Amino acid sequence: MDRRIRGAALACVLLATSVATGCAAETPAESRRSAEPSRSAPPARAPGGEAGARAGVGAAYAKWGIEPLAAPPAPPDAKPVGLSADGGRVPVISEIPTQEKIVFLTFDDGAEKDPEFVTMMRELKIPFTMFLTDSAIRADYGYFGKLQALGDGVQNHTLNHPNLRTLGAAAQKQEICGQQTKLKDRYGTLPRLFRPPYGNWNEDTRAAAASCGVEAIVLWRESMQIKNMQYQRGDKKLHPGDIVLAHFRGPSELKGTTMTEMTANLLRHIQEQGFTVARLEDYL
Repeated sequence: MDRRIRGAALACVLLATSVATGCAAETPAESRRSAEPSRSAPPARAPGGEAGARAGVGAAYAKWGIEPLAAPPAPPDAKPVGLSADGGRVPVISEIPTQEKIVFLTFDDGAEKDPEFVTMMRELKIPFTMFLTDSAIRADYGYFGKLQALGDGVQNHTLNHPNLRTLGAAAQKQEICGQQTKLKDRYGTLPRLFRPPYGNWNEDTRAAAASCGVEAIVLWRESMQIKNMQYQRGDKKLHPGDIVLAHFRGPSELKGTTMTEMTANLLRHIQEQGFTVARLEDYL
C-alpha cells in the first residue's frame, strides 16, 4: 500500500513539472471546452486532486503549443437569451449578452474529418458547437459522433449548403427540416439551433426554421481564417459573448495548414485577448 501511495505521489510531481509552452496560412473566407466543460454530471476527479487536474490540462495545452485558457464561469441559472418565437419569427443571434470575458466557438460544414482534431478536443476540453451540412458529413457520420460524445452540440446547417436567399419558402423548408430529421436520426436529438450557409437568410428562412422546430438562427461576430481572425467590428477585438465561426477544413483549403494548427491559432487569439471559451448551448 505504501509503495502505491509513494508511486502516485511521484507521478503527480513528475506531471506537474512537465508543463511547458511551445509553438504552431492566410485566405479570405466566408464571412473546449476550457478547463472544465459544462456537463449534466460532474467530471470525475483526476488523480492527485485539483492540482493534478490543472497539471494535466497544462500538459495538454503544452503538447499543442498553446497557453492554457482560464476555466469558464459556471453557466447562468437563467439563460440570458429567450428563444420563444414571436409570431413564427425565431430570434437571430450573433452574440450572447454577458459581461464575462467568454466567447463561443462554432465549427461549420463538416468536409474535413481529421482524427487529430478529435484528439485535440478530447485533450484540451474546449467546448464548441457543430453546425453540420449533410452533403459534407454523410461520408463519415461516425466522425462527428465522436465529437458529440465529448459533449459538443450537433446543430443544423442545411442538407446541401445552398444560399437560402435564392430559394423559395418550400425549398428552404426542405433544406432545414430535412436536415433536422437526418441529424435527429443519426445523433439522437433534434437540433435547436440553425445557421444559414454564408450567413444569408430572409423572412422565409425564419418561418421555415420555426416550422422545423428550430429555436434560434445563430450567426457570428468573428470568423477564423488560417492564422488570423476577421472581425465585424471596427476595433478588431473580441467582445464578451461573441460567437466565433470556424470550419471543418483541412490542408487543401488552408494552404497546407491542418485543422489542428488552425484551431491552435484560434485559441491563441482568444487567450492573448484575455478571453476563455464557454458552451453556447448553456447560454441559449
